[in-house]
Amino acid sequence: MEGAAASSEGLRYAEYTRVPTGAGKGQAELDRGLARTMIAVGLGVATVAFAGRYAFHLWKPLEQAMTETAKRILTSSLSSYYKGGFEQKMSRQEASLILGVSPSAGKAKIRTAHRRIMILNHPDKGGSPYLATKINEAKDLLESSAKN
Repeated sequence: MEGAAASSEGLRYAEYTRVPTGAGKGQAELDRGLARTMIAVGLGVATVAFAGRYAFHLWKPLEQAMTETAKRILTSSLSSYYKGGFEQKMSRQEASLILGVSPSAGKAKIRTAHRRIMILNHPDKGGSPYLATKINEAKDLLESSAKN
């Protein structure tokens, strides 16, 4: 009985005296696990580096293509502004382009467009006197031939 009591008491304290499972491994096994981890990390870093290098090489031609496309979009084909200077003698077409109305617009529409443009380009407000005279000339030309 005394042997049974000793063995039961030994079992009671056995869980506290048990050696952890990792401690049973040798130093060589720990070194191999650490080496595997380091190799995996190194391969991951190398993969990221090669992917970044590939992306940078791919980006240069892509950047050039995007720049050329942006320049093509911003060309005069999509611009709503009149390209070129003023004619020597103003025509109805040029006058309508300056005021932004059709050549056959009525007097009320011509005056409204003239007022809107002159507010933006008046010499007293920092606008150009030359542009103001061209705007006035365009209004006079279109009003002289307007029907109503």
